[in-house]
Amino acid sequence: MKYRHEWKHEINQADRLVLVSRLSAVMKRDSHSINGAYKIRSLYFDTPGDKALREKIDGVNIREKFRIRYYNLDTSFIVLEKKSKLNNLCSKESCRITEQEARKIVEGDIQWLASDERKLCVELYSKMITLGLRPKTIVDYTRDPFVYAPGNVRVTIDYNIRTGLNKTDFLNPETVTVPAGDSPIILEVKWDEFLPDIIRDAVGIPCRRVGAFSKYQQCRIYG
Repeated sequence: MKYRHEWKHEINQADRLVLVSRLSAVMKRDSHSINGAYKIRSLYFDTPGDKALREKIDGVNIREKFRIRYYNLDTSFIVLEKKSKLNNLCSKESCRITEQEARKIVEGDIQWLASDERKLCVELYSKMITLGLRPKTIVDYTRDPFVYAPGNVRVTIDYNIRTGLNKTDFLNPETVTVPAGDSPIILEVKWDEFLPDIIRDAVGIPCRRVGAFSKYQQCRIYG
């Protein structure tokens, strides 16, 4: 498992406009973006006792969370992901799943996961059985994504964060989501061994400090 460095900053709309202008001059847009952005819909998992949420709130240094995600409401490309945190480092494991497989997981039909050849599917099954991990809520947002090859840098700006409350029917495009409280705009910077100075300078915003914002935590604001 490879860990990457990660910075998160809470910013406002004025900051976003400045950053998009700067980053567009030195970085490339993610090839999957449409007109510079894409929409993300995720279904996050948690235990009956909200282990993932509590560990985030309590600042546990070693933690993980599972989610299923797709983009621009296109269910032809769906991924199961596990995001892990180790102090200030992060890693992500992922594998493709089909719409039918995603639907089975949401509906609780999970026995097939036990013998699946994808290790992440087997791990999800194990934790659904041992920890009671289950789909918890939908998280929607829009992302401006930028990439820079040296340092394997990825800079994203996420906004319009919306919650599905306790809904888990994330494959239904008609499922209603609502604004997740007074959510800020989130700047995320990820890189491997080094962060080039040109990117470090481009993402610098006065009076903005590195934080630990969680979109999942924000989308649990109503319960």
